[in-house]
Amino acid sequence: MSFSVNTNTGAMTALQYLNQTEGQLSQTQNAINSGLKVASARDNGAIYAIAQNQRGAVAGYQSVITSLNNGSSSIDVALSAGQSISDLLIQMKQQALSAADTSLDTASRQALNADFQALLGQITTIVQNATFNNSNLINGSTTKIMALASADGTRHVTTLAQNMSLSGAVVTLKTTASISTQTKASALIATIQSSLTNVDSALAKLSAGAAKFSIQATFTQKLSDTLTTGIGNLVDANMADESAQLQSLQVKQQLGVQALSIANQAPQSILSLFQNS
Repeated sequence: MSFSVNTNTGAMTALQYLNQTEGQLSQTQNAINSGLKVASARDNGAIYAIAQNQRGAVAGYQSVITSLNNGSSSIDVALSAGQSISDLLIQMKQQALSAADTSLDTASRQALNADFQALLGQITTIVQNATFNNSNLINGSTTKIMALASADGTRHVTTLAQNMSLSGAVVTLKTTASISTQTKASALIATIQSSLTNVDSALAKLSAGAAKFSIQATFTQKLSDTLTTGIGNLVDANMADESAQLQSLQVKQQLGVQALSIANQAPQSILSLFQNS
């Protein structure tokens, strides 16, 4: 050991270790403050890049879920409208059967026809109002509804629309249908029954489509949750570990300060060499 007032090797060594401890302490404090052991690329560039890619995938899946939910809502509106149309057709069949009774007087048949026309007009109203987010699956304005099924936008879930407008392939009743006479009423019974069967079949198809959307949305949410958990495993700080690390580093910091103080006092021993001079 040399005695020098110009170079204090002990102090330099103590300062190096103290600076190292201060850096570790700062990193631990940042982890505690943010809850992340990798909060930026500076902490760990490779892990940060992986986490960012996964965050991008999660954001994409959230868009997929939104798309699927919008599609499901459109189908739900169509299903509700279709059920109402089915109920109206049942009432109309009952009116037609009553009007087909040969013993019915003209006034009663005209009253039945008035109710029949009101129900017929209600079908048109329901069809035109069954819209969600500018999408109507039962008025013939579109042939299908499509929603995202993958985060890269390359795959989709599709459900065919079911046109339930009057005079269509499903509801074959004409807009001019009438039960004003016994003959007309009798002729319409089969048509109404056929329309009712078609509507119920269309509802089954829409229901199957709704199930597809729901299953895909559930799967996508689970996938998003799994990725989110994976991101947490990569970047989240373990607070129990960080707490223990903090206490350890605080002790090292205090010891480092003490060691530096001792090293700084070492050159003073040189004064004792000259006390008798």
